[in-house]
Amino acid sequence: MAADTTDIDDIREQARRWLADDPDPASRDELTAVLDGLPASAPELADRFAGPLTFGTAGLRGPLRAGPNGMNLAVVTQAAAGLVTWLAAQGGNGPLVIGYDARRGSKQFAERTAQVATGAGRAALLLPRPLPTPVLAYAVRQLGAVAGVMVTASHNPPQDNGYKVYLGAELGGELGAGAQIVPPADAGIEAAIRAVGPLTQVPLGRAGEVLGDDLVAAYVERAAAVIDPDGPRDLSVAYTPLHGVGAAVLTAAFARAGFPIPGVVPDQAEPDPAFPTVSFPNPEEPGAVDRLIALADATGADLAIANDPDADRCAVVVRDNGWRMLRGDEVGVLLADHLMRRGVTGLYATTIVSSSLLRAMCAARGLPYDETLTGFKWIVRAGGGSAPLVFGYEEALGYCVAPEHVRDKDGITAALTVAELAAGLKAQGRTLTDRLDELAAEFGVHQTDQLSVRVDDLREITDAMARIRTATPSTLLDQPVDSVRDLLPESDVVILRTATARVVIRPSGTEPKLKAYLEVVEPVPDGDVAAARSRAGAAVARLRADVAAALGI
Repeated sequence: MAADTTDIDDIREQARRWLADDPDPASRDELTAVLDGLPASAPELADRFAGPLTFGTAGLRGPLRAGPNGMNLAVVTQAAAGLVTWLAAQGGNGPLVIGYDARRGSKQFAERTAQVATGAGRAALLLPRPLPTPVLAYAVRQLGAVAGVMVTASHNPPQDNGYKVYLGAELGGELGAGAQIVPPADAGIEAAIRAVGPLTQVPLGRAGEVLGDDLVAAYVERAAAVIDPDGPRDLSVAYTPLHGVGAAVLTAAFARAGFPIPGVVPDQAEPDPAFPTVSFPNPEEPGAVDRLIALADATGADLAIANDPDADRCAVVVRDNGWRMLRGDEVGVLLADHLMRRGVTGLYATTIVSSSLLRAMCAARGLPYDETLTGFKWIVRAGGGSAPLVFGYEEALGYCVAPEHVRDKDGITAALTVAELAAGLKAQGRTLTDRLDELAAEFGVHQTDQLSVRVDDLREITDAMARIRTATPSTLLDQPVDSVRDLLPESDVVILRTATARVVIRPSGTEPKLKAYLEVVEPVPDGDVAAARSRAGAAVARLRADVAAALGI
């Protein structure tokens, strides 16, 4: 349907006001070309001005394009101005430390953030080059910064970028020192951003102090210290950073820890914002690790590891009648079990959408456990300080094995700890899958899966969530649904349970997806883990169909 003439005139006027305040000639030219295409370009123009990108607990994230509903220099300038205003209003002292990945616009956005900070009279410290997100999270704690900004869109498509904020100890408290922001900070920053006046009046200073490689070396040193210095090191690893920024730091950490340097997929080794060899730069997506598996086969590697483009996530691929990527829940419980066997005591935490196996392990071994909403901003605050957090994970390939080092998910230290476990098992003639079978024999098979639907229209997600609330199924897997938990208004999540199954349904926080997290627990009374896995796999497949029908997708 053609846009109303009045609407077009209104949006045209909004665009002209935007052009008068946009500091970037390239985006001004881009938006002018869209205006010149009217009336045919009216839908595109309307989308660009549908509203501003909202600053939430994940910061900003969106497509690189001119206009308020995109990531561009004007939006970043406004966000930075709002952030430094909010920091000052909270009485926060200390520098702002800024990191960035290798996506399009990342360095420019980081430098503009530094200019806004110094223009407001606050010191700004820039990481020396495109680096992993966990290095920025480490730097916030290490440098005593009031806050940190990481310019990244993690594993989003190539056309996206984003802007994440971390708080230091002064404003984030002991639990939140070096962690991502949580409410009410997000709402406060958002309000400050909306209160920013014309961008032409935002004072700009120097581009800040560029930090030296000594900070990166300190991160690598601390990462290598996460594992036992005297453990086995005989392990061959194939690795890919998926065209992201992880390779140099990960290989340095492996070398510092005494492991053989992993073989890196050659045509994915260097940062490339186009991500040319993958359709979607997320190791969980189909085909994303095909080149990694080919390298592992060609080199006879014991193990294959992938980071996502900003290296805060870690995927593990093992030999198991061919190569198989372990689920995030499998890696999570392997790491937790490994730390427990090493005698690491303290709080172990995961999220409401992760497997319930970690809960069972902690109960059996007398260790404190907590479960949070999804996201590492919540995981690192688990327990409210009742016990020191020693390990946290989420099923989306995020692991925190050393919260005192990085209070966020860290794909580098996770990879090192997986390598430590795999090398120790290899020395005994065993594998990671052998250890998973041991855990299954002890605690039952906890089979997890995910139903994930990407949409073009967010109303489809809203409709599906309404449907599950108003027409909640009474049975799943032919068992009564004996528990229904709706987390509104705190979070848009519905949890269904039967005697042997659990389903958690929620919209994605970073992508246009509806997600349903499935789990079936199958006992292993006879010790036959393979048979129990087969039964659990069949049950999860049935559960997936039941849930898809209930959601109407």
